[in-house]
Amino acid sequence: MLAADEDALICDLVETYQIFDYRAVPVQLLARLACGLRENSRIRMILSGSRLPTAEILLAGMVDRLGQLVWMLSEDGTQGRNRPESILELLQGTGEEKEKEGAVRTFDTPAEFEAALSAAKGGEDSGN
Repeated sequence: MLAADEDALICDLVETYQIFDYRAVPVQLLARLACGLRENSRIRMILSGSRLPTAEILLAGMVDRLGQLVWMLSEDGTQGRNRPESILELLQGTGEEKEKEGAVRTFDTPAEFEAALSAAKGGEDSGN
């Protein structure tokens, strides 16, 4: 846990057990206390790779399903138009936003960078 994120563990220990100096606590006791942290503690969320607590994921999923049911009974739903957005996907950052956000491009030369920048701007000349 310390290797994953020491600051998150320290915050959790202070919040839960009021332990401000974890180095003063015996290692076995510290290990027991760290394992006893709640599921939505900072360090457990980091270790599990989750951005949201389980309860929030379930609630967002329930809202999405209810929205889909209501939409399916509407005129738009029967014709397959205007499907409601998924709240769960918005909260988790999945889908197109995540793909765009996570895309990292590298360039070997400044000329390649300038060409990509120009293409991203729609081909307009920057005047250089």
